[in-house]
Amino acid sequence: MSVSAFISYLRLEKNYSEHTIKAYQKDIESFAQFCKEHHEEDDIIGISYPMIRNWIVELSDQGVSNRSINRKISSLQAYYKFLLKIGDISVSPLVKHRALKTSKKVEVPFSENEMEVILSEIPFADDFEGERDKLIIELLYTTGMRRAELVNLKINDVDFSSQVIKVLGKRNKERVIPIIPSAIEQIKNYLSKRSELENVTDSSFLILTKEGLKIYETLVYRTINKYFSLVSPKVKKSPHILRHTFATHLLNRGADLNSVKELLGHSSLASTQVYTHNSIAELKKVHQKAHPRNKK
Repeated sequence: MSVSAFISYLRLEKNYSEHTIKAYQKDIESFAQFCKEHHEEDDIIGISYPMIRNWIVELSDQGVSNRSINRKISSLQAYYKFLLKIGDISVSPLVKHRALKTSKKVEVPFSENEMEVILSEIPFADDFEGERDKLIIELLYTTGMRRAELVNLKINDVDFSSQVIKVLGKRNKERVIPIIPSAIEQIKNYLSKRSELENVTDSSFLILTKEGLKIYETLVYRTINKYFSLVSPKVKKSPHILRHTFATHLLNRGADLNSVKELLGHSSLASTQVYTHNSIAELKKVHQKAHPRNKK
């Protein structure tokens, strides 16, 4: 009962996405299964920390990374925090837990030259799918929106007169992002081709499949991987790297960190600061080149 109540709490009070809720539920159910099989414990409400520690060891032995283990434990922490809130427990079994050490993940953005080649030199097909693929890349790069936000865009979210686009972000937070002329032009080019589609099912959504259905996240990922494999040797080519590229390029060209935070839809500066390491590297180059005390 407590797990279903927790899931309802995440959905109704925290406004978490269904994807996030499923991840929480899967982690908790996985832990409950472990407790049942290894400790003959059917109820995880009253378990002790040693059981959690045994689960961590088991996951590690299975080759699960420290980063993934920390995410799973984070799900448990949220669950026990909820139980504290409703009075089912008085102390969380994770009260003294410390997260496992993880190596810092360095994500390399695409260069300005790579973006220029993709958007100005790569020949996209002169058909619906070609215009759609180019629009996906154009919007992700020029707005910094998340993949899920792109998928859920609706036609009436685009305001051509004000040159802005409305985005529904995490926890149903709405934000408005400026759209530059190249993006506006590409939206119009795409809509022209889209008007030729037959049997459009999800007509309210902006970006569709050739079958007239709302696009899905895997399609967006495949699109980015397909085109950037033509111009970039980078190992990771994903929609998130385009979001990372958007933020890095703005910061490199002098954008204010707070402004970038608002554009990305981050709730705190700490989330945005992960993108600053590249701009700092760029600043070092400028500093070394321009400062009179730096000996050539």
